[in-house]
Amino acid sequence: MARFDLSDFEWVLIEPLLPNKPRGVPRVDDRRVINGIFYILRTGSPWRDLPERYGPYTTVYNRYNRWAKAGVWLRVFEALSEQSPDSLHLIDSSIVRAHQHAAGGKKGARITPSAVLVGD
Repeated sequence: MARFDLSDFEWVLIEPLLPNKPRGVPRVDDRRVINGIFYILRTGSPWRDLPERYGPYTTVYNRYNRWAKAGVWLRVFEALSEQSPDSLHLIDSSIVRAHQHAAGGKKGARITPSAVLVGD
């Protein structure tokens, strides 16, 4: 078990939320796949650089996409946040540096919101 792999307690919470439609081919273990997905999200590595202990990178990638489209990640997040409502704290801050001449826009230029352009 790697340093950031799911603990047994975390796995017990997540496992019932995962779709399990057995097909003819034996599936790669869902726990290994989730650990692989978390590895990619944590490290920012390309899918092709996924360590072999998590299974084939194509399987991990395909399951990540399939579960995202099916809303599995939202259900997992909601279940985990219900278990620990006090641990949810979000801080958003953005600092974007502008060029030194960015404030000198054309005088009198009309700025049209994109929502208005779509509606016309």
